Amino acid sequence: MDRRQFLAAALAGGAATALVPARGNARAAPVTTTARIVIIGAGAAGTALANRLMERLDGAQITLIDPRREHLYQPGLSLVAAGLKPASYVVSDTARWLPEGVTWLQDYVAAVDPETRKVTTAGGTVLDYDRLVVAPGLILDHDAIEGFSLDMVGENGIGALYAGPDYAARTWAAASRFIETGGTALFTRPATEMKCAGAPLKHAFLIDDIARRAGQEGAVNMVYTAPQATLFGVPIVSEKVRMLFEDRGIDTMMKRTLTAIDAGAKRATFATEAGAEEIDYDYIHVIPPQRAPDFVRQSGLSWADKWTDQGWVEADMATLRHLRYPDIFALGDVAGVPKGKTAASVKWQVPVVEDHLVASLEGRDGTKAYDGYTSCPLITRVGSAMLVEFDYHNNLVPSFPGVIAPLEELWISWLMKEVALKATYNAMLRGKA
Repeated sequence: MDRRQFLAAALAGGAATALVPARGNARAAPVTTTARIVIIGAGAAGTALANRLMERLDGAQITLIDPRREHLYQPGLSLVAAGLKPASYVVSDTARWLPEGVTWLQDYVAAVDPETRKVTTAGGTVLDYDRLVVAPGLILDHDAIEGFSLDMVGENGIGALYAGPDYAARTWAAASRFIETGGTALFTRPATEMKCAGAPLKHAFLIDDIARRAGQEGAVNMVYTAPQATLFGVPIVSEKVRMLFEDRGIDTMMKRTLTAIDAGAKRATFATEAGAEEIDYDYIHVIPPQRAPDFVRQSGLSWADKWTDQGWVEADMATLRHLRYPDIFALGDVAGVPKGKTAASVKWQVPVVEDHLVASLEGRDGTKAYDGYTSCPLITRVGSAMLVEFDYHNNLVPSFPGVIAPLEELWISWLMKEVALKATYNAMLRGKA
């Protein structure tokens, strides 16, 4: 199923069923192998790949390592943080999505030895592997912001939706009180690479729209801050967002990196080219710096010459295969490639890793390539969004040209985010999309 069919099914409102049938007709015959395959991470990437490999391989020993009992539908956190969905909307049991036959080791990874092909867990288990897939997600480095801790979320005008469903719900509690009382709201993003770079924009747009609907337009001062010089990594999208912000009176303060919070005084400190700058707020949404888990860097899997402060896994941008250790692949947020930290990216990365991993077991080269496809249903109001899709080269790659204009605020794009996306995501977890 290609992107056009994928979105067509979703737009028809039958994503959950339309994505499931007939996949076997297009799949290659199972490959017989006794290979030991270890997948680190049971998030969207690891779970989707495990399901596909169980169908593709006959006899493989597949072990998935992840301590989390709960699977989080992370694209829904922005809806929870705007009071549009309950926290339970994004939570399900990890076991629900795992295929029969996969061994699930509920533990943290402590180390990988790529020379001897061993993975060691925090509990002391040592696993040998023939192929390793690194898909643990990323670390939200809240400690990097002086004076901030997660127990502050929901109080004193502090929000942090990325931290999980409960924190997203607390974020809405703080944001809703701000809407009632008015004042200045600061929306931040980090200087590092981050998952779903559209999330801070969505939150700013949603809180602004909800305040307007509550008749508080004149009582709130909305300010979007960012370390970057532009609002979005794709120039044409950045300009569109700039125009929307200007139209709605959302101010911007660029080239500012949040470094500290004084919760009692409701004051944020930003690093700028001219030095530290303090800004008072009534509501602040915090998105911390993001980096790879410690074991990635400590195991020598990270890039040595770029993203050195963040530790993303060194990988070929087309195949997602490690450049120094060909038996290792990277998937999802932790992959050190120029784009791809979204669930939509995972959808297109997983078949590529599957192709090259299986090909390597058969002693041949894979043929599929990841082009950096990233999709962001960029919510601009309650009930409208822009379905922005782009690749490594910042080209817009709309799946439905002539039907869904990527830079127009449309109800159908909102429907994709609010209704259809979760069904397609669930199908992806099952390996069916």
